[in-house]
Formats: sequence, structure tokens, C-alpha cells
Amino acid sequence: MRYCAKGMDEARQQDTRLDDQPQLDCYLVQFWPAPPTTDRVLKQTSQAAAYWHDYARRQPPAPTPAERAEAERLTKLAQEHAAEEHRLAYERWHWGGQLPSQALRTVGGNVRGLLRFDAVLVHAVDAAGPEIQRAIALLAAHRACQEAGLTELDWVAAGLTALADNRPLPTPFDDPAHMWRALASDPSVPDRTVGRANPPQWPPFQPPARDNAQVPIPQPEQPPKIIGPAAARLKAPRPPAPSTPPPTAAACTMKVTIGEPDPSLRVSQPHMALPALLGAAEADPLQAALDAVYAAVATYGENYRSLLQEVRSACEGHR
Repeated sequence: MRYCAKGMDEARQQDTRLDDQPQLDCYLVQFWPAPPTTDRVLKQTSQAAAYWHDYARRQPPAPTPAERAEAERLTKLAQEHAAEEHRLAYERWHWGGQLPSQALRTVGGNVRGLLRFDAVLVHAVDAAGPEIQRAIALLAAHRACQEAGLTELDWVAAGLTALADNRPLPTPFDDPAHMWRALASDPSVPDRTVGRANPPQWPPFQPPARDNAQVPIPQPEQPPKIIGPAAARLKAPRPPAPSTPPPTAAACTMKVTIGEPDPSLRVSQPHMALPALLGAAEADPLQAALDAVYAAVATYGENYRSLLQEVRSACEGHR
């Protein structure tokens, strides 16, 4: 690249040129392919050029390719570290303040629903071990059926006995469809309802300090801006093709509520209790405990705290 200037001092002295005044300075910039090299002053005839050449000489040298590569590597490492810190902080928040075990990460069922009610208890159940987890599952299933008034029904009592004996659930629990039909057809099922169980307020996520400064937010890619004579050769972009209108869907009605659930809404305790038996029979002891406790929470409804306190005592008593 070559940069040439003429009349710099005269133009600087005049400062402003009006339309009817002659042009005092002109500039030329030329580019051509060549290997990189240091810059050189070929000719200097103005005070303005001398000032800027002196300024340039006092600047620190440009980084070498190796230095630039090292700076880019360190920047990438810092960004990766910040991203990992953000991920871990979010995971801790999501799991109630501590990182989950691999068993909790992979367990199925209603673990995330129970987290909202008592995250500390979820971790305690995880750490209790398979034997205690089975005991907790059986306890939750019994308490749910007692709360719903189902323990006096022969077929429910048979299911609880099978759980206690570590045997497969008998009919009608071997098929959920049969179970619900049995519940609907048995006239001895009590008509008990309870207010919905609402979990406590979950604190908002707080990202790590300087999280946004360390991890740049990706921005949509912008097309390069072309100016000067080359811009005249660019073709105007074609307008996007009209999008195909979405297919017309059948009319439907959706009810949306804002805020906490209506406290006047009530749920059927027998319908909430039976899933506790199915959950307690899961092959994975951890999932069995979590699913049974979650179903029992729904059965207890607004009184769920007494149930969780009993489950917590069961965990502490087996330490």
C-alpha cells in the first residue's frame, strides 16, 4: 500500500475550503499484492506529514502473528471458562443451590416437579441410598392412600401389600387404564377434594459476576457495507419471496390464567393418590421415591408440608 499527499500544510493553514475556492490538497492511496514488510517513508516535504510520522514512530510495535495467536487463544480460554461458570451457576440454581449427582441428572419421572417444592429434600433422597429410597416410596404411597381415604378398599390394600412385599403390583394396577376404571366404578371410593399444592416462590437466577462481559452475546451476521465506485457495480438484492401462509387450524379455545393458581380450585385426592402406587413400583429406587413423594404432595395439596416433613425425618432417621 502506498499513501501519497500533496498540499497538506497549505490546506491545514486554510482549514476550511468554500465551494468557490480552489482545492489545495489531494491524496492518493494505492494497493497491490505483495508480501508483508515494514513501512517506509519515501519522501517527506510537509510539517503535517512530519508530525504524523513522528507520532507513528512512538507507537508500540504491532503484535507478531505468534502474539496475536496467543492473545486469541487466551481470549477463547477466558470465554470458555466464563461460559462453563455460567452453565454451572445455572445448573446449581436449577437444582436448588447445589449440583446434582449423575443419578439425579438421568432419573426420569417427576424429579423436576418435586424440586420446586423442596430441592434440599430431593438431594437428601438421592443421597439416602436404594434401601431408604424404597422405604420412602412405600411411605409416600401409604400416606397418599390414607389421605385420600383409599386404604380400606381391598384392591388398594392389595397393591400396598404387594409394594411392602416387593412384589409386582396386582390387578388393576398392572394396567393404568384398568386402574382408572376400577376407581371410577367402585362406589366405595370417597369423594375427597383438596386445594392445589402450590410450591414456594423460586428465587430468580443470578448469573456470575461479569458474566456478560466475559461471554460475548452472538449477534446476527451483518452483510459487509460497500462504498465508493465499487458500490455501483453491486446488484440490488432481490426482495424475499412471499412466505407461504400457514395452514388454517381448527378453531379451539384456550384458557390462560396469570399469576398463582386460583386457591378455590380443588382436586380429587383419590385421583392424585393412585399414581403414588405406580410410582413406588418403579424399578429404579430413586425414581420410585421421587415419583411417589410427588404424587403424595399432589394428594395432600395445600397441606403438603406435613408430608415432606415426615419424608425428611425418614431420610434423617436412616443416616
